[in-house]
Amino acid sequence: MKKNIVIPTVTLFLICLVMTALMALTNSVTAPWIAALTADSEVSAKQQVLPEAAAFSEAKQLKKDGEIYSCYEGLDGAGRAIGLVFVTTAKGYGGDIRVMTGIDLKGAVTGVQILSMNETPGLGSKAQDDGFLAQFLGKAGKLQVVKSQADGNEILAITGATISSRAVTDAVNLAIELSQAVVGAIHESPAQETGGNK
Repeated sequence: MKKNIVIPTVTLFLICLVMTALMALTNSVTAPWIAALTADSEVSAKQQVLPEAAAFSEAKQLKKDGEIYSCYEGLDGAGRAIGLVFVTTAKGYGGDIRVMTGIDLKGAVTGVQILSMNETPGLGSKAQDDGFLAQFLGKAGKLQVVKSQADGNEILAITGATISSRAVTDAVNLAIELSQAVVGAIHESPAQETGGNK
């Protein structure tokens, strides 16, 4: 009787041990590749949301309400700041939505890209469509989501995906808010003042 229990138990234990080792090996092999792919994707997204930039600074960390956000300065060919790129997160229907937003030094949105989301396919996932994201271009100040006839600082919600639409808009609003403090610091820096007097 004991033999009938011991053999399957040991076999199951060995299978679990081998599978765990294989999963750990797979993770160690693929982790650097996934990190490199993510970095390449973010470089491409930065160029898309702030297309006039020739280069980008290293990430700077900004803290707001206990959360830490990444900010990059977009630089022209002479190394002067021409805009900012932020990575912010907001809670969507299916979890966190990571958004990259480009903002010029006047506070207007130059581009928006979704870095990651788990929204409902065919509904909330439409928040990454160009048609929806194009609504943010050129807008400044606090943005509102509406369900019909967007005007001014309003964003037309995706039909059946108001929560996802609001989450992306919240992430962009946060980037706009963060940009106000950073732009003030850029305008006050000696390098920018010198450049402006030439």
